[in-house]
Amino acid sequence: MADLTRIQGRVIRAGRAEGRALVSPAPIGFLGGVDPDNGVVVEPNHPLHGQSVAGRVLVFPTGKGSTVGSYTILRLARNRVAPAAMINAESEAIVAVGAIIADIPMVDQVAIGLIRDGDWVVVDGATVEIRQEPAP
Repeated sequence: MADLTRIQGRVIRAGRAEGRALVSPAPIGFLGGVDPDNGVVVEPNHPLHGQSVAGRVLVFPTGKGSTVGSYTILRLARNRVAPAAMINAESEAIVAVGAIIADIPMVDQVAIGLIRDGDWVVVDGATVEIRQEPAP
């Protein structure tokens, strides 16, 4: 039986999604940091460099960089390589707008330290469920 933790956050973009967590201890800048054609993190020296965000629940402290990053998130969605959901410790306008226009469920004000890379995570409105193994 899987260990289950439920935490509440603040809804940035309502919705439900689930998938394996991809956790970054560092902020993410989408413009120039994530390839919008394939979803791979390309920012040099970033902890997630070379990993794909596609279909993952992307967990990171906050966004950074240019406001054009919002449109990069939209391009990820249009290319079907966007994260399934996003969770932040503290959202900022770039990522929030990107999640809203790309229709990606997103919450913030979450204790992201409770989520480990590879955990199965369900985002449903303001509720984040963290499981050590996938749901049956």
